[in-house]
Amino acid sequence: MKALAIAATGMSAQQTNLEVISNNIANMNTTAYKGSRAEFTDLLYQVDRAAGVANRGGEGAIPEGVQQGLGVRTAAVRKVHNQGPLMQTSNSLDVAIDGQGWFQVQGPDGVALYTRAGSFNKNANGQLVTLDGYRVQPDITIPEDAAKVTINESGQVFATFNDGQAPQNIGQLTMSMFVNDAGLRAMGGNLFQETEASGVAIQGVAGQGAYGTIRQGYLESANVDPVKEITELISAQRAYEMNSKVIQAADDMAGTVSKGIR
Repeated sequence: MKALAIAATGMSAQQTNLEVISNNIANMNTTAYKGSRAEFTDLLYQVDRAAGVANRGGEGAIPEGVQQGLGVRTAAVRKVHNQGPLMQTSNSLDVAIDGQGWFQVQGPDGVALYTRAGSFNKNANGQLVTLDGYRVQPDITIPEDAAKVTINESGQVFATFNDGQAPQNIGQLTMSMFVNDAGLRAMGGNLFQETEASGVAIQGVAGQGAYGTIRQGYLESANVDPVKEITELISAQRAYEMNSKVIQAADDMAGTVSKGIR
């Protein structure tokens, strides 16, 4: 009975949907987290009677045939790269991107990685790094005797000293953009890596063209809507239950046939 297999694919799809929703809810307070959405497509169809073919010689074509669907499958788990709300932190090394763009950092073995989580800090050498110690690219070193660090909307980094001199430009935060943000590979730790699907990184300066601006003293919050996720959770649960009911009904019908034979 095909209904058993079809309903099983439905339960499997809703289980994937539930896992995606649970990950979104778990990361609702993760800095710059981008929510995901499971997308599904129907499976191949079994054609028992082809449409457009004459039933008998010399007769008109059949307007409708018999096509039976065989279930559903997960087509993609799409990252939704919408802007998250900005949260003020008043930390001078916290920066958020207001608009499009990514910060580039140097990952393990020198691999270029990209992030929107601008919760930066200094390492022992005064270099600007992520919370996991990956250096922001290009390298920016904050002098040990700097009294204040200022980052403007264009990403220019200035250090102010106690000697009364004018602020000194010590570096520039550059931005990266991709043709297809959804094609980036999520690496965990708020980091992404470019792929053939995303295209190569396009370097630029904040505030120019389509690049977003830099907001010092802010962090981008997760773009997860808790109310929407709870609604999706209830919908996935109901769909899973309905598919289980189909399996139970199909099993009861098969049992009726087997009992009748005995």
